Amino acid sequence: MATAERQEVKAVAKWVRTSPRKARLVVDHIRGRSVPEARTVLAFTQRAAAREIEKVLRSAVANAEANHDLVGDELVVSSVYVDEGPVLKRWRARARCRAARIHKPTCHITVKLTPVERAPEPAPKPKADGPKAETSSKKKEAAPKRKPAAKKKKTEEAES
Repeated sequence: MATAERQEVKAVAKWVRTSPRKARLVVDHIRGRSVPEARTVLAFTQRAAAREIEKVLRSAVANAEANHDLVGDELVVSSVYVDEGPVLKRWRARARCRAARIHKPTCHITVKLTPVERAPEPAPKPKADGPKAETSSKKKEAAPKRKPAAKKKKTEEAES
C-alpha cells in the first residue's frame, strides 16, 4: 500500500512582540482556508497580530512559489499555530521606592501550506450516435391505469 507524500511548505516568524493568546485568536480564523481567502480575512481583521500573521503567510507563499514551483493561489493553510516565546521582564518605578514588574510576552508563529487536493475529473463519455438514436426515438407506451376497487360501506353490509 503506497501512501502519497503530501508537499508541505512552512514559514516561521520568531520572537514576535505580541502575546501568544492574542495571536491565537487571529490564527483560528484562517486555519483550513485557501490562501486568497485567508489573505482577505487577515486584511479585514482589526487586531495588530493580523499584520504579523499576514507577513508569515506571504513568506510561506513565496517559499512555495520559489522553492517548490507551486501556485500561491492554489494552496490551503493546512496548519497554523502560535507557540510561546521568551517573556521580556522589565521594571517600573512605583511609589515609596517600590517596583512593579512589566511582562512583555513574545511568540513564534508557524504557517504550513499544502496544495489543494482536487478530485480527478471524470473522462468524457464517448458519443455513439447509432444505438442511442434508436432508443431515444422509441416511445415507451404506458400501461393503462387501473381504477381502485370500490369500497363497500359498513352500513350497507350490515343491512344486507
